[in-house]
Amino acid sequence: MNGSDVTIAGDSIHSPGTEAAMAGSRAGRLAAEFEHSAGRRILLVEDDVSLTRFLSAEFRAEHFLVDQLHDGEEALRALDEKQRYDLVILELNLPTLDGISLIQRLRVSQPRLPVLVLTARNRVEDRVLALQSGADDCVTKPFSLIELLARVRALMRRNSGLVPNCSRVGDLTLYRDERRVERNGRRIELTPREFAILEVMMRDGGRPVSRTTLLAEVWNTSSKTATNIVDVYMKYVRDKIDLPGEPRLTHTVRGFGYELRQA
Repeated sequence: MNGSDVTIAGDSIHSPGTEAAMAGSRAGRLAAEFEHSAGRRILLVEDDVSLTRFLSAEFRAEHFLVDQLHDGEEALRALDEKQRYDLVILELNLPTLDGISLIQRLRVSQPRLPVLVLTARNRVEDRVLALQSGADDCVTKPFSLIELLARVRALMRRNSGLVPNCSRVGDLTLYRDERRVERNGRRIELTPREFAILEVMMRDGGRPVSRTTLLAEVWNTSSKTATNIVDVYMKYVRDKIDLPGEPRLTHTVRGFGYELRQA
């Protein structure tokens, strides 16, 4: 589906909208949904650049983390590299490797990864083929943004066990589904942004994480001038995790970033 064929009317997408329309569509969404979405990563595979930008902005407004790719081969490489995703959204009409082939090959290596097809193909046969190939859900264009977000959340809930719910480093425990963090039985209250930072740092067993990675995964930006915001938020996280008298868990890796480890 070409970008010129897409519009926005109310909560439905029919043509490329303005940034003001995007912002308006976000109004009134519940804070509870923000809490549930923070730290969840979506791979969006779509060859329509304008639609990709629109959807990425909407998902990020809901506190999802989003990676964007525009052809099937790139997507397969990213998935083969074992990047952790909670959901893949893809178009069937993709260059280099079509969506059906991508789903079939993905199911060999990652049979449980949720896949939502968002496609311009509106024939029943195409939707059936996508589902038979391993897709979990199928939405045709044009579509309702509200319905798409609801389907995304439903798939996230249904497959919440795909990524381990619990991660531990020392006596620090993070529960993804409950959006809860505890240290040695002490409940730690984190904002959605702070939780997303900690989730990224604990995801790989507490290995060092660069400032650039945190910027990309938590703020969805690659701007090097924004690295100071990482330091500011890491201080917030550190002050809540490492109380006086407790062994230090958060450590600065000079010239690189941060890591979680027992001293």
